[in-house]
Amino acid sequence: MNKDFITLGIETSCDDTAVAVLKGQNIVLSEFVSSQIEDHAAFGGVVPEFASRKHMEALLPLVQAALSRSGIKDPSREIDLIAVTCGPGLMGSLMVGVMTAKGLSQSWGVPLLGVNHLEGHIFANLAEETSLFPPFLSMIVSGGHTEIILVRSFGDYSLLGATRDDAAGEAYDKVAKLLDLGYPGGPLVDKSAALGSSEKIVFPVPMKTKKEIAFSFSGLKTAVLWEVKKFRENDLVPPVNDICASFQKAAVESLICKLDLAHEMTDIAKITLSGGVAANSQLRRSLEEFALSRDLEIFIPPVARCTDNAVMIAAAGYNSYMRGERSDLTLSPSPSLLITSQRNNG
Repeated sequence: MNKDFITLGIETSCDDTAVAVLKGQNIVLSEFVSSQIEDHAAFGGVVPEFASRKHMEALLPLVQAALSRSGIKDPSREIDLIAVTCGPGLMGSLMVGVMTAKGLSQSWGVPLLGVNHLEGHIFANLAEETSLFPPFLSMIVSGGHTEIILVRSFGDYSLLGATRDDAAGEAYDKVAKLLDLGYPGGPLVDKSAALGSSEKIVFPVPMKTKKEIAFSFSGLKTAVLWEVKKFRENDLVPPVNDICASFQKAAVESLICKLDLAHEMTDIAKITLSGGVAANSQLRRSLEEFALSRDLEIFIPPVARCTDNAVMIAAAGYNSYMRGERSDLTLSPSPSLLITSQRNNG
């Protein structure tokens, strides 16, 4: 590994435009994120075409700001690699990031590398913790993903299980919408849950009795829907805080029980958590308690590294480049790119 290696990371897979400059594996020279939350809040979710337009407006100014703050005056001489998310994600959003990265690569004469967004989430912990080495289990929980991945070595991944329908973060957003809490739903449901009781209403824990590593949150979301409907049909105000607390308890328990099953099946005692839902306070507490009860080593990134960010993309790109991975100017976005797929080099 080259500790003086400089990577420019670009992340535009969904609705956050992110740029970072990384030295080596985890020294952040600069980092900027332009959030589109307020832009999409009126629609109750991400509008793909709108997201891609906002990326186009924000990306180059963020690149310029990141280079300036890093003290980089000549990118063609000082940048060693451009790492960009090439999938999975929204096609239009990915296209903006990939095409911009290709243009900069060609203009500066700097190597280009396409990064899998899920691999980026795995490296969110590596960008913070230098003592983390494979093998380990990685649980990625976000608005679009809920997976448990076996990391045998960097670049060697096996998908142990994923959601069959809604991702956990998506379920949070839909429950928040049912309760008129607003968007994005995750932080709002978490905040309301802290004020409520999870004992007054009992929701089923999805897939709890199934001896397979898989998730399903559509049934839990429907259970919340019927509970809210029951109150409103009787002209009663739904106990929002209690509903949130009970929903969150069931969702978190589902995540933990499948992680427990993955540990049981693999006998791997090292676990990482990442993704936007990794910022959830109850999930973080429950995972720490679970790890303590099983004598496991747990790695949870700071809240700022849970959501989509370019530091994780730069860290994953740097590691991949050092492993010999390469992309060229035929690199194209792949909205359904799998974590087990070969890198999309065109």
